[in-house]
Amino acid sequence: MRDFLTSEEFPEGPTGAPGGEEAPVENKSTPWKKGQRYYTPFNYEFKSLHQDLPRQFPGAHPPHDDKDENAEPPYD
Repeated sequence: MRDFLTSEEFPEGPTGAPGGEEAPVENKSTPWKKGQRYYTPFNYEFKSLHQDLPRQFPGAHPPHDDKDENAEPPYD
């Protein structure tokens, strides 16, 4: 479960804070480890329910499902 990182809501600090206006936002303060990635809420919670189902909207990109996997952490 430590492979999934969450995004900060206000990475530049509290709203209206004078500090950090000119400093670039840092995404991560420690080095990246193999397998780490950001968790996204724009994902199917149960990917196995959507496996092998094509998108029905014209021009939609194909889902990136793995034909050999029926579950993916942290959803399994």
